[in-house]
Amino acid sequence: MKILYYIFLTIIGIIAIGVIVPLLPIPGNYQILTVLSGSMDPAIKTGSVVVVKPSVDYKVGDIITFKGDMKKPTTHRVHDMRIEEGRVLYVTKGDANNAPDNKEVKAGEITGKVLFTLPFVGYAVDTAKKPWGFALIVIIPGVVIIGDEIRKICLQAKKIKENKKVE
Repeated sequence: MKILYYIFLTIIGIIAIGVIVPLLPIPGNYQILTVLSGSMDPAIKTGSVVVVKPSVDYKVGDIITFKGDMKKPTTHRVHDMRIEEGRVLYVTKGDANNAPDNKEVKAGEITGKVLFTLPFVGYAVDTAKKPWGFALIVIIPGVVIIGDEIRKICLQAKKIKENKKVE
């Protein structure tokens, strides 16, 4: 039972970190983002959390996150690069997509390079950002902790009763 308790608390801790960390100004401009599509399968599963850090240069094969026309971040692999009027333009493509993206990405649109991913954690983080999900993250651990404390109090009371009977 204690193992499940600690596993549960660890999961809640990871979710809390995933919700809080993106709101903090982290040195080095690290960002934690959730991948909500399957365009990068199998390299990055839907619902994964990616940690992104800006880089000085990007090369073919790097997985980058960028903001395009939709203003929502997209995470795709650099498929090709070209220089136009002294500016580098990146052609990106999702690993699961048949063709490269239609729009080329300018260096200024790139948020950063993906350092690592945590599969499926993004589902929990995304849920925790919703009011009912946040309530679950507060209520469930609270009920578990209170229940555990009540159990401990009952055990202690039982021991005290037994000790009084022995006397």
